[in-house]
Amino acid sequence: MQSAQTVVSIASRDNALFKSLRKLVHEPAAYRKQGKVWLEGDHLCRAALQRGVMPGTAVFAQSLWQRGVPPAWLAGLPRVHVLDDALFAQLSPLESAGSMGYVVDSAALLQAPEAIQPTANTLILDRIQDAGNVGSILRTASALGFKQVLALQGTAALWSPKVLRAGMGAHFGLRLFESCTSADVDRLQIPLLATHLQGTSMLHQTHLPQPCAWIFGHEGQGVSADMVQRADLLVRIAQPGGEESLNVAVAAAICMYASAAHSGCPNRQL
Repeated sequence: MQSAQTVVSIASRDNALFKSLRKLVHEPAAYRKQGKVWLEGDHLCRAALQRGVMPGTAVFAQSLWQRGVPPAWLAGLPRVHVLDDALFAQLSPLESAGSMGYVVDSAALLQAPEAIQPTANTLILDRIQDAGNVGSILRTASALGFKQVLALQGTAALWSPKVLRAGMGAHFGLRLFESCTSADVDRLQIPLLATHLQGTSMLHQTHLPQPCAWIFGHEGQGVSADMVQRADLLVRIAQPGGEESLNVAVAAAICMYASAAHSGCPNRQL
């Protein structure tokens, strides 16, 4: 067992830290109230460390702690918390609990609107509410070079546990802006592109500007009228199979891939 840190064992549901973590894990927007973000599982924790994000608190299931935790996971913390396995299972929303987690100060993660880069390839998420869709879009964005994301008001909380799990660590390679408004979108100095059923341009036949900002809308309502008016180009994705629409995460992946292919993606294979 590790001995460099002070080890605090927790075996009661009445423990103050445990009760705080329960709220943080199970309430999607709790991180905004607490100023903290919960990262569960070795993959997310490792992704954070690789990007220089240091935890304020480390929590381990007792069985994992007893087997031995790699020193890098402790990140120089003077104190760690070890939860009884049954208690960690109650904390975790996962079918198979992740056995470890970090609590990170959200101030190190959240971006102010003033930091929006006006000419960076950008995604604009317009009231997308499904956490799985949002996380999948962030993962694709990171892979295809769209490193800036503006989430308009009404979009699922970007740092909620469900979005984090779907993003698979992509969050830490992105510049993420939450609760954005039309005024924040107006900070961008690049063409705005949106998918729309009334679009006159087919994606595969359209020259896509670089850099650009793609707008993706609500799962049922699509892109809002306000964002449609702001768009410089409305495009449609060819669907020879005849379906009326695509899942928003799928549509986003297709559009970002098309932009990446148009840009030539130096040193990358598409």
